[in-house]
Amino acid sequence: MSQPHMDVRRIATLARLELTDEEVASFSGQLDAILGHIAQLSQLEVTGIEPTAYAAAMAAPMRDDTPWQSLPSSALLQNAPDQAQGQVRVPKVVADA
Repeated sequence: MSQPHMDVRRIATLARLELTDEEVASFSGQLDAILGHIAQLSQLEVTGIEPTAYAAAMAAPMRDDTPWQSLPSSALLQNAPDQAQGQVRVPKVVADA
């Protein structure tokens, strides 16, 4: 299988990048090496292998989602530095547009 060649200057133009001749030469070699690795990977037999995000099985232990009694509002508000009308007051934040 022949390895496709990518035109670095065309890709740079599409990405709106200005590259020097030295950068084009460097990136051409790097891109060709990457495409060579991809060509090798595409030759692997992967029939029957399920896709995965990790090489090894990852367990995500999670606790049971069981409801319980939350803290009363008065207990939460006693720790607030400022409160009004049963709510925690915070400084007003206005962002410049």
